[in-house]
Amino acid sequence: MTTTPPHAALFAPLTLGKIALRNRLVMAPMTRNRATVDGLATPLMAEYYAQRAQAGLIVTEGVQPSQVGQGFLNTPGLHTDEQTASWRQVTDAVHAAGGRIVVQLMHSGRIGHPSLYPSAHRSVAPSPLAAGGQCFTPQGMTDYEVPHELTVEEIAATVADFADASRRAVDAGFDGVELHAGNGFLLHQFLSDNTNHRTDGYGGDLAGRIRLTVEVAEAAAEAIGADRVGLRVSPANPYNDIVEGDTDELYGALLPALPPLAFLHVMEAQCRPVTRTVREVWQGALVLNPHRDAQAGAVTPEVAAEALEEGLADAVALGALFLANPDLPARIRAGGPYNTLDEGTFYGGDHRGYTDYPTLA
Repeated sequence: MTTTPPHAALFAPLTLGKIALRNRLVMAPMTRNRATVDGLATPLMAEYYAQRAQAGLIVTEGVQPSQVGQGFLNTPGLHTDEQTASWRQVTDAVHAAGGRIVVQLMHSGRIGHPSLYPSAHRSVAPSPLAAGGQCFTPQGMTDYEVPHELTVEEIAATVADFADASRRAVDAGFDGVELHAGNGFLLHQFLSDNTNHRTDGYGGDLAGRIRLTVEVAEAAAEAIGADRVGLRVSPANPYNDIVEGDTDELYGALLPALPPLAFLHVMEAQCRPVTRTVREVWQGALVLNPHRDAQAGAVTPEVAAEALEEGLADAVALGALFLANPDLPARIRAGGPYNTLDEGTFYGGDHRGYTDYPTLA
């Protein structure tokens, strides 16, 4: 007699563009700040990602496509030959363990501070508007600075940076890339009307505000093929001082203008009706990072399976559960138990809270 494993929908195979997944559990991108000061991937990072290769797909932490795109301490890059070579140990380890992995290319835009990186560069943005709130620096909590407004020529260079990083990703052995257009970082800053006050062709109406994201997606698709490129969005997410005044109209304009990408990755921000609208508009494969109230803790396998069963998504991205449970798919099949998160080791540090979470075995 055969029995159906718990949440069987999560274990059906799926193909996203050119990327074949053995299950529909995606490891969500999570910043862990374990790279070198020069943005190199390390052997410890290779171990961390390889431990989680049971995921149908791993999406890496945000990786800067240019020096000026860095917004945080000890985050990895993909814009030098040395950085590109350093990622090969990660992709080789994941593939040897049977996994698939894409790199998330994330330009932080105005989110950052010169004291956080050796280059001490000034942050950039669509408009010279400082983000509200503060960031953690070596000197303590510090206000965000007013960013430099990108010129049209600098915007063109930014598009080229994303394309170059996409090519480097393939050279480094990644199965594809995910372009980060959410969470209040650069592409989201161009999309949102409270951060983009430009009056040229990259601002103003919806066509202007979506232009950079579309151009970046087109450039990455041309560089490595649209079937290796995904895009992450976070509609209605106020993170990093974002206020979208026209969410439905914004994504209703953006999504049809994109090339036929391998997948759209939606980070849900307490707005299930918005997710349903996006699902209706987007014609391709959709990965959902579902929301759950903070008081309820991490998103559970039940929440993930329900999203698939409702037809909201083709695959589901989980963050905290994969962070604490390197063998998460095996644990879901077994019905648990699940490790307890150590929140004090989320950002920076050594192997503790990073590669030392136990497996069932």
